[in-house]
Amino acid sequence: METNNTLDEVRYQQALKRVRRIKGFYTHLLVYVVINTMVLIMQFTDREASKDFWQWQTFGMAIFWGIGLGAHGMSVFIPTMLMGKGWEERKINELMEKDKNSKWE
Repeated sequence: METNNTLDEVRYQQALKRVRRIKGFYTHLLVYVVINTMVLIMQFTDREASKDFWQWQTFGMAIFWGIGLGAHGMSVFIPTMLMGKGWEERKINELMEKDKNSKWE
């Protein structure tokens, strides 16, 4: 009976960790959108800079930050896409079983 509780606790901790990673990504995405929108609006409304609006410097930060945001998103979402839903649970069970069998009892 104790092993079921332990297994449930492990699953809960994994789910909690995953939810926090997803929440972190969405927070990063929100900050990206808000900050870059503000920068672009400020750049567009500045009379002297508005003539240079379509320059590389205007969008450089958004592009490079977007690349970082994309990498963050891939680190959060791709592992489950590539390895399937149950892979992580199967691997944990396999490692726990291996650990259990390797102990001296």
